[in-house]
This record gives sequence, C-alpha cells and structure tokens, in this order.
Amino acid sequence: MAFPADWLTPDWPAPDRVRAVCTTRFGGESLPPFDSLNLGDHVGDAAAAVAANRARFARALQARPVFLKQVHGQHTAALNTDTADGIEADGCVSMAPRVACTIMVADCLPVLFTCKQGRAVGAAHAGWRGLAGEGGRDILSSVRVRFRAVSGASDEQMLAWLGPCIGPDAFEVGPEVKAVFEARDPAAGALFKPHGPGKWLADLPGLARQRLRALGITNVYGNDGGSGWCTVTSVSRFFSHRRDRISGRFAASIWLT
Repeated sequence: MAFPADWLTPDWPAPDRVRAVCTTRFGGESLPPFDSLNLGDHVGDAAAAVAANRARFARALQARPVFLKQVHGQHTAALNTDTADGIEADGCVSMAPRVACTIMVADCLPVLFTCKQGRAVGAAHAGWRGLAGEGGRDILSSVRVRFRAVSGASDEQMLAWLGPCIGPDAFEVGPEVKAVFEARDPAAGALFKPHGPGKWLADLPGLARQRLRALGITNVYGNDGGSGWCTVTSVSRFFSHRRDRISGRFAASIWLT
C-alpha cells in the first residue's frame, strides 16, 4: 500500500495485517490557514474542503477512518463496522477489519497500539490532560485496559508508536502542570526543565513513554523527542495550534486489513 511520500509510517515490528500511518498538512484542498490536508471539522474550515480531504484520506487508507469527538478525557470506545463519526472519546480500539482507529492532533500526542499477534488495534489522544488523568485513570491506561480485554494480549505483547507532537523545547507549561504529574509519579519531575520565572518546558513524549513503562508496555517506538517530531517547529510539515492559534488537524490512524 503506497501513501504520499510526506506521510509518516511507523517503523515498528507490527504484524503484516496491521497498517498504520500519520498524515502531514499537505495533499488536500483546504485554503490557508488550513492548508491543505486539514481533517478537522471543528476548526472553522470550509465543510466541503474537510469532506473532500476526509474522502481522500479514506481512499489512501483503503479503510474507513472513524473520527472521534475528542474532549481531553479518559474514555475509550470500541469501534466496529457501524460506528459513526463523532462518538465522544479520546481513545479507541477495534478488531474489525478496515475500521481505522483515528486520532486528530495539532500539538497533542497521538499514540497507536497493536500487539505482536495482530489481533486488535487501538489509538489514544494524549494531550497533557489526558496523559495526566484524574482519579488514578488516564487515557493510556484506559486504552490498555480496553485493548487487553478485546485482544487477550499481555502488556509484554503490546506495541505502541508515538507520533508527532509539540516538542520538549517548545511545550511551555506552568507549575500546576508539573505538580499534577509529580503527584502521580515523582520521577516525572525529571521531564520538566526550568524556563523562566514560574515556567517549565515539558517533555510530552517522554512523559508518555514513562507512563507506558509504568503500565508494563515496554515495546515503544516513534517519537523520541527529537526536533523532527516537533509540530511547533516543523512549520512546513505539521499543523500546530500553539504556533498558529487557528490551525487545521492532521491524523494518525491504525487498522487491520
């Protein structure tokens, strides 16, 4: 299956029946400031352009991407052949062939999941709120629980891929964000760097890797915090809400053939 050369395909040991891809901002019909492959229908772009972009995306996948209504929460939905777009969730899993678990982002971290047996796929929208969670529950642990329930896979058999997101040299946060992560795991403090009075730079992919390790998921690939993965600084390649304020959305999808 050939995708546009600019799209990202995970370099990971997933089984052959598992397909995954992450788009960039190029190859669609949206006009500035949403140029051009904007897949978000909630950002002010022309509805006809978004519909055309989503149709183009689905043709490239040869599968049906299910677009969630993402709310920075911890709910994970199970997708099947008749699941409609717009279900409120920030994570999803599926065992249905050609139903693509799809996460839209423009600085938050998309995380894709499968297992060594290729029984199921899953995806998570991991902004800092979903990643930090509340009440002992976060979006990665939510997807893990639902994924293990449908697939029967163990943590050791699970694979995770981290897509592009705001990088550790661009993600400025206040002390309250650092405190939320440290309250759950004091070691998280090492992933925040001082950045002026009362400000910190947070390593979002590093925090996700730390959380996945704590869950027992050690087969983790993709975003290592390098500059090439940063949505803010890769102006020509990725949408970034923090950089542009008015921005489109790119997407990461995973599905079974």
